[in-house]
Amino acid sequence: MTTSADRTATAATESNPEPALTTDNDVAVGNSTALSANAAESGATERDSSSTDSDDPAANKGAGKPRDPGRRIVARFGAATVAFAIVATVFGALFAWITPPFWGHDEITQFGRAYQVAHGGFQPQRIHDDRGIAYGGDVPISITRLMGYALHDYTTNPEEPDPMVADPGSYARMEGAAVSKAEEPVWFTNTAAYSPVPYIPAAIGIRVAELFGLNVGAMLLLTRLAGLATYLALVGFGLWALRAHRVQWLAFTVAVLPIAVFQAGTITADTLTNALAILVSTLLVKALFLGDGLGRTETAALLAATVLLPVSKPTYVLLAMLVVLVPTNRFALGGESRWKRFIPWGFAALGALAFAVWMKIAGPTTEGMGLMRPQHQWNSVRPSDQLHGIVTDPVNFVNTFGESIALRDQRWFTQFFGELGFAYIDVPALTVLACLLAFAVGIGIADRMNTATASFRRTLIVALTMLASVAMIYVTLYMSFTPVGYYIIDGVQGRYFVPLAILALAVLLRWMPLRLTDVRGRTPAKGPAITIIAATLVALIAALWKYYSIVWG
Repeated sequence: MTTSADRTATAATESNPEPALTTDNDVAVGNSTALSANAAESGATERDSSSTDSDDPAANKGAGKPRDPGRRIVARFGAATVAFAIVATVFGALFAWITPPFWGHDEITQFGRAYQVAHGGFQPQRIHDDRGIAYGGDVPISITRLMGYALHDYTTNPEEPDPMVADPGSYARMEGAAVSKAEEPVWFTNTAAYSPVPYIPAAIGIRVAELFGLNVGAMLLLTRLAGLATYLALVGFGLWALRAHRVQWLAFTVAVLPIAVFQAGTITADTLTNALAILVSTLLVKALFLGDGLGRTETAALLAATVLLPVSKPTYVLLAMLVVLVPTNRFALGGESRWKRFIPWGFAALGALAFAVWMKIAGPTTEGMGLMRPQHQWNSVRPSDQLHGIVTDPVNFVNTFGESIALRDQRWFTQFFGELGFAYIDVPALTVLACLLAFAVGIGIADRMNTATASFRRTLIVALTMLASVAMIYVTLYMSFTPVGYYIIDGVQGRYFVPLAILALAVLLRWMPLRLTDVRGRTPAKGPAITIIAATLVALIAALWKYYSIVWG
């Protein structure tokens, strides 16, 4: 396999005013015939270059009508979609099973907020706390007892090679207890700032567990699996939308990063946030960067996610707003009304309004974020002072930002692949290398981006939006978590960049002319797909093995 300019790409260039455009009914993918948007919407299938092509032309005979059930499923849903469904289900469920209760990222406070939402507590609720301003809500005592034990267990770890879990039997006993009717307040100021939207899957899991009278352990497991099911559905739909394009494998690689799968198997608002961000990204790649038309369901999904993503996690509001860059004729809006071009703008405005309203509601919670710090820093997190400092002394903020990168960038890099929960276990080097291999192959075989819909100007706007979203992550944590005068921006984690990865890579692909080809100058499909799946399995198995070995012994 060699690297070359992709000779099978569309003839469109920045200097060519009349590029070879793809249409809603016929998408050119390399040298193969792809699914049309309308046929895809109705379930009809053609030969899919990313799922049924073989490197051997003779092997492709009859590929349009696969006979065995496996081939029919792949032809209908796309190879990456099927692979994702299997891989994410298996490893997400395994992480949900082996991760001790409340050992996920902020899982104690995440569950507290989810339980509050499940019982109608949508807005932040002040609770009494002798330490200062605090927000939280009531949780069954049988669950808070397990919370307290888990907190003590993962913060008082023994030295290697002893396992981190001190007494598995204690977990078994507390998980086997009935969910008590008596409740007590739990502090979760950090998650009280989140809207109810990202907790809907977890809240459903909690209510179903209550309906069937499940014990504590079963409730927690069902709540985790409810989030996993949502992740599978939304991300699976996004990959299905790309099934006619080789870039599906790059989106697959992001979706099955160990950190993404681990979070999908634990209780956190990030599960739905990541799923919505990946869904938005895949549909934007299809409509904007590939120039392919969206079907009715895809259009509805993109417009709905444009509203839901900004209130799931405010730092990704700009990602959702990119919907306005998509040409109107790429949406399945029906009719020829001249007003339909304002529909994406209307949904973007609605998402921005929902974001602004929730920020107003949740704003007071930032005053209590200092209690997440060590005791001597409780009163040092002052958002108003930090904002004043940014405005009056931007040079100092830029210097602090630079120091943060110099001192922490290697941690963020590792965390992007996986720092698993509050055991703070980094995925092994083998996992990182395997993920990098999958990324390299996925980038190498990706489709040529359409230079008509993804013009230089639009691509530049996307690139600047990605940079602005990264800046929002830093500024948010600087104001809401970093003590005044602290030497770095504290609280930044590599997993926060996962939702931005697909579109950032799409920008790279739009401006990068090189692709991987075989000796015949063709971009292969089957071999790279197998390589990506194999690398993903190696990455996840190594991460799972290390996590289980260190936590349980």
